[in-house]
Amino acid sequence: MNVQVEVISKEIIKPSSPTPNPLRHYKLSFLDQISPPLYTSVVLFYEFNRETQPTITETSKHLKKSLGEVLTLFYPLAGRVKIHDHFVECNDEGISYLEAQVTNYRLHDVLNNLVPDELNKFIPFALDEHIANEFALGVQLNMFDCGGFAIGLCISHKLADGLSMLMFTKTWAAIARGETDEAKIGRPQFVSATLFPPKEITGYDSRAGITKNKVTKRFVFDASTIEDLRAKYTDLQKNEKHPSRVETLLAFMWRRIVGATKADHDDDNKMHRVIYTVNLRPRIEPPLPHYSFGNICRISLTAPLLGKSSSWDDEDQESCYGMVRRVREALSKVDKDMKTLQHGGEHLRVMDRLAQSSSTGEVVTSSYTSLCQFPVYDIDFGWGRPTWVGLPPLPINDLILFLDTKEAGGIEAYVTLSEEVMTKFESDPFLRRRVSMSWFGSAADSSLIRQPALLNHVTKFIPKSSRL
Repeated sequence: MNVQVEVISKEIIKPSSPTPNPLRHYKLSFLDQISPPLYTSVVLFYEFNRETQPTITETSKHLKKSLGEVLTLFYPLAGRVKIHDHFVECNDEGISYLEAQVTNYRLHDVLNNLVPDELNKFIPFALDEHIANEFALGVQLNMFDCGGFAIGLCISHKLADGLSMLMFTKTWAAIARGETDEAKIGRPQFVSATLFPPKEITGYDSRAGITKNKVTKRFVFDASTIEDLRAKYTDLQKNEKHPSRVETLLAFMWRRIVGATKADHDDDNKMHRVIYTVNLRPRIEPPLPHYSFGNICRISLTAPLLGKSSSWDDEDQESCYGMVRRVREALSKVDKDMKTLQHGGEHLRVMDRLAQSSSTGEVVTSSYTSLCQFPVYDIDFGWGRPTWVGLPPLPINDLILFLDTKEAGGIEAYVTLSEEVMTKFESDPFLRRRVSMSWFGSAADSSLIRQPALLNHVTKFIPKSSRL
């Protein structure tokens, strides 16, 4: 489909209270410095289920008032990012706020036909856009003629990781609902630069890996499918911990991607590996609260896996479980490397070696991140919980991104690959028989549909996951 979204107004929203002078210089941490200069984003779709529906003016007024209030808590987002100087000038100049009208589709029609790239129309900035105006945050309110609406939000990755983005949105929604309980509002803590002091970095290109030559598709796996795969891998685990549903799906998806990546002329000795983002908050001593703000995460990577180590043309259980084991081994090293990471030098050397091996083609690297178990379906601005939450595709190739479905236990997988590899990937017979159809439709080809998903509400989350 080709949804048409017309921006009808633009303005600047400033914090409702001024930032105190001692807080006006916000340092970027070492982990902020090495984060790519792009935006991360989320789009939340809502349906009105009441007899009286507010107008766009009433909806916007409600959101803008609460936005000004939440910016007093998350004050760096209302400042201006000075990337090369490694700080944010917290001058309260405000954030970009857009209002837009969806002119050719109703909300229900969009959700039944939406493909990931269409989500870019519901956010205020292009995700790979150079932050020439130094905005750290942008919000776009999208109204449908049927009365539904979508809130699109972009946050600079130089300031915030995925958890920080979602906790900001959750806090904003709590304020909009009129919450006064401090525990529900969740005040941010700005400790990242203290834990990971900024460094003088030369020769490191944080834009490496950003590309527009890719395609993203969304594949939905229901709870029963994931549990069936878990059972297969659990049979092999002997005395080891059972794989989680995220570990299970990552092993399954990575195997399918490796198979799609291998060309007929590929050398059997070519290596494949996966890197993934790890949330450091629960791994620091003492553990940090989940509302600690910043890029408090690092990448971890599996040992390279030789292409000839197993056949990629079948669904051999042992090789899939071997992938789970490799992921766990890499995670165990994160705890041991925490002190080294805080000094920063060794982490940069690892990332340099990673970039070099990938650029030469000797190692094929896939990236993975998970937003599963984060409270995306608890984000209520006063009109009820979201009908659906979508993630506009990041401009990074060979990427797997997981998000919980509204149905408890299911997972949506956003997969970004080159067009050639995607064609092979989505035709994989084992993938085709595992992919299910969500209630609002699947971005995957209709031939991949297996069974409809249920509309159970996802259970409320208390953050425990160690991955972003």
